[in-house]
Amino acid sequence: MIRPPERTTVTPPAAASTGADAQPEQPPFRGNCPCLSGEQYADCCGRFHAGEAEAPTAEQLMRSRYSAFVVLDAGYLLRTWHPETRPASLDLDPDMQWRRLDIVSTGRGGPLDTEGTVEFKAHFRHDGERGVHHETSRFRRIDRRWYYLDEAAGAEADAVEFG
Repeated sequence: MIRPPERTTVTPPAAASTGADAQPEQPPFRGNCPCLSGEQYADCCGRFHAGEAEAPTAEQLMRSRYSAFVVLDAGYLLRTWHPETRPASLDLDPDMQWRRLDIVSTGRGGPLDTEGTVEFKAHFRHDGERGVHHETSRFRRIDRRWYYLDEAAGAEADAVEFG
């Protein structure tokens, strides 16, 4: 049986003062970054999750959000979700095993842009089935910080293939 990776939880700063979304502290994720950059997690997406840095591009935010799904960091996902489209809460399935992220294409989303798109395929395993989540995500930069906005309309958004 394959065990899901250890999880790390970062409480959003806004929730820290109210106690909302407070979760017990988990041991930090160790090893290579789940985004497959080849770097150690702490030197790659872990620094974004910990609030030590901001993702400089839409693609890097996409990679860090994928890694947050792997390590079950709902707080980071909510903090990087645009306020206009962000859900009130997010429940992540610990049985979902994210295996690989493939960036298919990017449109704008650089350090000087205010909008960008990232098309990706996220490979997973759940309940013994393998699948691929294929989506084109839109991102918006506000005050030098990138946010996930939503799925791009008319794209192969949210296509899930089982194999």
